[in-house]
Amino acid sequence: MPKRDDIQTILVVGSGPIIIGQAAEFDYAGTQACLALKEEGYRVILVNSNPATIMTD
Repeated sequence: MPKRDDIQTILVVGSGPIIIGQAAEFDYAGTQACLALKEEGYRVILVNSNPATIMTD
């Protein structure tokens, strides 16, 4: 799929607070998504309401 030139910024919405033991998988997936989008040249805005997340590091 070709990269769209009309999109410069992408909003990534995190999973938020999850039960204990599941947050790491969602954090990892979100982090990898943000890194991949940044490598493609997009500006990434991350919103995640989980105070224990590692996505915002």
